[in-house]
This record gives sequence, C-alpha cells and structure tokens, in this order.
Amino acid sequence: MSIGAPGTLVRMGVLALLWGSGFLWIKLALTGLPPVQLTVIRCALGAAVLLVLSRWAGQRLPRDRRIWGRLLVAAFFCNALPFALFSIGELTVDSGIAGVMNATTPLWSLLIGIGIGTERRITVLRVGGLVLGFAGIVLIFAPWQKSGLLGWGTLALLGAGISYAIAFAYMGRKLVGQGGPIAISAAQLLAATGLSALALPFDAAPSGPLNVTAVLAVVVLGIFGTGITFYLNYRLIADEGATSAATVGYLLPVVSVALGAIVLGEELGPRVLAGMAVVLLGVALTRYVRSSASKSISNPSCQPSPTVSRS
Repeated sequence: MSIGAPGTLVRMGVLALLWGSGFLWIKLALTGLPPVQLTVIRCALGAAVLLVLSRWAGQRLPRDRRIWGRLLVAAFFCNALPFALFSIGELTVDSGIAGVMNATTPLWSLLIGIGIGTERRITVLRVGGLVLGFAGIVLIFAPWQKSGLLGWGTLALLGAGISYAIAFAYMGRKLVGQGGPIAISAAQLLAATGLSALALPFDAAPSGPLNVTAVLAVVVLGIFGTGITFYLNYRLIADEGATSAATVGYLLPVVSVALGAIVLGEELGPRVLAGMAVVLLGVALTRYVRSSASKSISNPSCQPSPTVSRS
C-alpha cells in the first residue's frame, strides 16, 4: 500500500498522536507522581496490555533464561532508564522540547555506530546531518545565554536519547528474531517494571499531592502510550511496511510541541523553533541511505523515534 493512501495516513496520524502525546501525559502525571513511581506504573500497565494482546495473538513469553537475560539489558536501556530520565527531565523542561530530544536518538545511534565500528555506510551527507543535528540541540538550549535551557533536566533528556540508541544497538544484535514481537515486548516491559521498582526507595518527592489528573495521565500513558501503540505500530509495519512506521517518528516532535503549546500553554521562542527544525533536518540526513535493503530493528516497546526504519 502506498504511504499516501488514506487508510495509511489515518493509521499514521493516530499512532503519531498517541505516541507524541506521551510527553504531555508525563508532564501531567508529574503533578502528583514522582518520576520513578510514574515509570513503574507506566511499564506495568504497558506490560499488562501487551500480555493480553500476545495471548490473543497466540504468542508465548520466552522460557529461555538466556533470552530473559538479554531482555533485562534491553529493558534497562530501552524502558526503565529512558522512561525515568524523561520524567526527571520534564520536571524542569517543557514537554514539547522533551519530544524533540526524543527525536535525537538517530544522531546518537549513528555516533555510537561510528564509535564501535558497526556503522559502515558513512557518507558526507550523513556526517553533515550529524553535525547539523547537534548544532540544532545547542541552538535549542543556548548554553551561552543566561536564559538558556541547559541544566540537569536537559542532561536527563539527552541521556534518555543516548539510552535508546544503546538499546537499539544491543537489541539489533541480541533480540531480533527471538520470538513473537508482541510477547517479547511484553516480557521486556515486565522486566522493566521489576528494574524500575528497585529504584523506588530513591524516588524524589512528588511535585504535589496525588490528584485525579495525575492518575488519569499515567493510566493513559501506560495503556495507550506504551501498550496499545506497540500493537498499532506492529500492525502498521506488517500492513504498510517500514517506511510508514519510520515516517511516524518524524511526526512525534510536531505533536509534542503542538500539544504542549495548546494544552499546557508552553511558549517556544524563535530560537527554539529554529533549533527544532535544524535537529529534524539533521536527523533526516543521518537516516538517508541509498540502499533500500537496510536492516533495522523493530521493537516498539521502546519509545519510538525516527530511528525507526522499522520499533
């Protein structure tokens, strides 16, 4: 099916809206939940949804201890750590900017690939995209200005993007083809729930008392933003191919920025908007390869990004 077909565009739009709104739900959930509690509940609800869907699809959880060991590593870098870091980052940084930082994952993936020698498709265009992408990040946070956004929250968001990149590199080597994708992702989120729970004693105090908004936000984030979206992305890849799924990744920052401005009243100056555009252009250039047979991983239990030429 063509990427421009109406049915495909509707699916892509719904998926982009659900995934891109995740940063809004995180911001709202933080009004009554601390970051680690939010992460544990999110992972647990997402795992519950995927367990039901995997049973419906006739897929079983893995029984091999070696696979579970690999899932623990993937769960840490792809779920537990970045989910917590995004929550920590959004304590001080707007949800729209968090969405853009999520889109930097391909930049880190390319940089890691160059560093460990697994990325062989190095071109002037892709290196230029890498430089341009990081220039956009610097433009957004403007460390040379007193009013710049550089701080611990910023570092947490950048750390989340790096964590996803590490996870994609690891999963591409260790988890591809290790069972039914829905069941594998359910198992991964179960592992992430357990790992996140270990950090509960060190959780920060909530920014406010538990409230209805926070509860509803974490429920929507866990069920729809973490569980249901995996299945939708899985179906999109199966029915329309990896190109459609990859395109969704580029829509997420647009959705997160728009929702942050409309719902939360977040203000974005010309410098920040220009930086966002530069980041997305840089990411697009780094993902450009002439060969149409490039291999990538598909495990949407990770938060998506334009790395997806597929989660």
